[in-house]
Amino acid sequence: MDKLTCNDFLGGRVRIWQPRHGYRAGVDPVWLAASVPAQAGQSVLELGCGVGVASLCLGARVPGLRVAGVELQPDYADLARRNAVQNAADFQVETGDVRALSLALRQRQFDHVIANPPYFRRAAGTVATDPGRDTALGGDTPLADWVQVAAKRCAPRGYVTFIQRIERLPELMSAMSEVLGSLEMLPFVPRPGRAPQLFLLRGRRGGRAEFRMHPGVLVHAGQDHQNEGEDYTPLIQSVLRSGAALPF
Repeated sequence: MDKLTCNDFLGGRVRIWQPRHGYRAGVDPVWLAASVPAQAGQSVLELGCGVGVASLCLGARVPGLRVAGVELQPDYADLARRNAVQNAADFQVETGDVRALSLALRQRQFDHVIANPPYFRRAAGTVATDPGRDTALGGDTPLADWVQVAAKRCAPRGYVTFIQRIERLPELMSAMSEVLGSLEMLPFVPRPGRAPQLFLLRGRRGGRAEFRMHPGVLVHAGQDHQNEGEDYTPLIQSVLRSGAALPF
């Protein structure tokens, strides 16, 4: 991984080193970070943190957090640690499998656990030519295992938040409903009249509220892309450029 780029997130408040080729972070981890109802002084664990975009964007939006991350791929974990230094963030990253956390992490509980697991089932997908991208998009860890680990590391009354593709909603909701309560879903609608493609799902450890589905967040204005510039809606623009929180 000798070819890197340094990219701005949140209007330059966060600067991220990531591979020029292979898996590159987009808007998804920024949306995940914007959805977390964290407060200064709380702790956060990100499972599968990649180069650290979600954790670092969350830390920029809510100063005073104690954030930890776990990343399977050593090169990406190294970049996450480099990005923590680059952004002067309290972000500790371990290299490892989410199914085999270190003793130090297994002895801790966190106010928030977040994850952006691979979107595609390994058995159903096509292998990517870049190994890092292939692992990031189609890892072999079942969603249920991600949820089980997240729930165990979540403190009582704490929150677990995942972002995922809409076709995996039944799978993720089934897994969360077994170990978490007060489930809430926020879909992202790409353009007016189109079906959601991504969603956020949050559960609370010990929560007892009924399931709630929030109104979909519209990502782009207009039916089609009409010009060379961005056509994000004002809400999405404020999330991506100014670090605003999502209404979730």
